[in-house]
Amino acid sequence: MIMDFLQDAFFAAIAAIGFAAISNPPKRAYLYCALIAAIGHSSRFLMMHDSLLGLHIVIASGIASLIVGVLAVLISPLAHTPAETCLFPSLLPMIPGIYAYKTFGGLVMCLYHGAEGEFNHYFYLFVSNGLTCLFILLGMVIGATIPIFIFKNISFQATR
Repeated sequence: MIMDFLQDAFFAAIAAIGFAAISNPPKRAYLYCALIAAIGHSSRFLMMHDSLLGLHIVIASGIASLIVGVLAVLISPLAHTPAETCLFPSLLPMIPGIYAYKTFGGLVMCLYHGAEGEFNHYFYLFVSNGLTCLFILLGMVIGATIPIFIFKNISFQATR
């Protein structure tokens, strides 16, 4: 499990660096983005693991996003950048891509199959994966923005 944890943190950090490169932050922010993403994604991994907490992915993603938001707000003065500069690239590795993929796959299969039983099965997959994806994203947005509003003085300090 320790190797899985470290692997999860490492690949989240690599993904965050790649996402950060797209938005062109200052060079000093890359390390912070990688660190925040590694902590956030691996904390979600630990919360979802059955032998620890065994939380559902929606709840674990919301809590991990809250952790990412708090870290981004607290670390942003060290990087001399706004909190959003570290926050958004650190959140992107947690986007539920497989659920979005399965949602559209279920929709296509609904349209492809005309028999009622097959249609109902694929419609169930479409709705189940779509709702899971939607609630993960909603939890991530809420969890990541709460620290920005709670710690307004720190959050907007870099922009003054």
